[in-house]
Amino acid sequence: MTKIWFNDTLDLKSLTANGDKSMPGYLGIEFIDFGDDWIKARMPVDERTKQPYGRLHGGASVVLAETIGSVGAAMTIDQSKFAVVGMEINANHIRPVKDGYVYAVARAESMGRTTQIWSIRIEDEAGKLVCISRITMAVISTDRA
Repeated sequence: MTKIWFNDTLDLKSLTANGDKSMPGYLGIEFIDFGDDWIKARMPVDERTKQPYGRLHGGASVVLAETIGSVGAAMTIDQSKFAVVGMEINANHIRPVKDGYVYAVARAESMGRTTQIWSIRIEDEAGKLVCISRITMAVISTDRA
């Protein structure tokens, strides 16, 4: 597989720190690994990400999916000329999680000139599918951003 990243490597600590003062930081999302055409993050299942019945909140899964899909898309473009913005996201919640971490892997399905589509699989610590999501990103000129 051809590398899709604009730069040769991704600085996972910087990607994590970039979200420290916003939603990803509040939920404890961390970028932990990447390959030629995928990026991986994790999120704790704790009091910040659970619904009142003690299970992972579906909205928290969507935040994780949107975060990793958006960051992945942003890492494939020249950010001095372009920006990516979300157009649509969907999620299918498969099974509950009560504690530990969930892990998300995002892969680009389509990387067009003006639109990118990313698929995100979220799994529990045992590798069981928790949620599957897809996000559509618009690639726009920074003159418009």
